[in-house]
Amino acid sequence: MSEKSNSSKQISRAELRDLDTKIEFMEGLVRRDPDYVDALQLLGDHYTARGRFAEGLTVDERLARLDPENALVFYNLACSYSLTNQYDRAAFALDRALDLGYRDFKWLARDPDLKKLRAQPVYQELKAKIRELKSKERD
Repeated sequence: MSEKSNSSKQISRAELRDLDTKIEFMEGLVRRDPDYVDALQLLGDHYTARGRFAEGLTVDERLARLDPENALVFYNLACSYSLTNQYDRAAFALDRALDLGYRDFKWLARDPDLKKLRAQPVYQELKAKIRELKSKERD
């Protein structure tokens, strides 16, 4: 699964219809198997791409309970919290993602889903941690 990145991109009506079809399909899979992690990850990505941030957040919170050691799950949870203006929770989830091994610092610095979080004072503490982790990776 890739990091969420479609929330700020304009998409055509045909792409929206295609996305809605994918959402319906994934929702059906998840209804049949509520713990199907791969389907949940795709569903969360699709919700975010469609601008359905609250629903994406619900999925990401479920994924965090199902897969609590997955760095990407917590990264995506941070994105969902940022998109829903819950910056303290976003910072906590991003910190957890870093603790679990998330290291795509270039993407983190430009991910549009985290733009609002990066503008918050709570992010300043994380910047110091990110600098330290980057430094360790260079050593």
